[in-house]
Amino acid sequence: MVDELTDQNYETETKDGVVLVDFWATWCGPCKMQSPVIEELAEERQDVKFTKMDVDQNKATPSSLGIMAIPTLVIKKNGAIVDRLTGYTPKAKLNQILNQYTD
Repeated sequence: MVDELTDQNYETETKDGVVLVDFWATWCGPCKMQSPVIEELAEERQDVKFTKMDVDQNKATPSSLGIMAIPTLVIKKNGAIVDRLTGYTPKAKLNQILNQYTD
C-alpha cells in the first residue's frame, strides 16, 4: 500500500525507518509511468514504507526540498534524506537503490 502524504503529516510519516516519497502530479506523464512501479514494490517489500505526495495539492514540502521536476523520489532513513532520484526510475534500479538503505 502507498500512503498519501500532505504538508501537514510529511515529517511525522517519514521520520522512522526507510521511507520512499514519490513527489508527483496528476498531469505528469512520467509520474503515471512511475506509479505502478512504486505500487508493485510496495506489495513486494515490507522493509520500506512507500508514500506519495501530490505537488499541486501540497506546495510547502516540495518547495522546502527544492523539488523543481517530477517525478522526484526522495528516500529517507530515520528522518534524514539519504537519496534523491529525479525522473522515471525503472523497478530493478529502484529496488537496487533501496537495498543500500535497508538492513
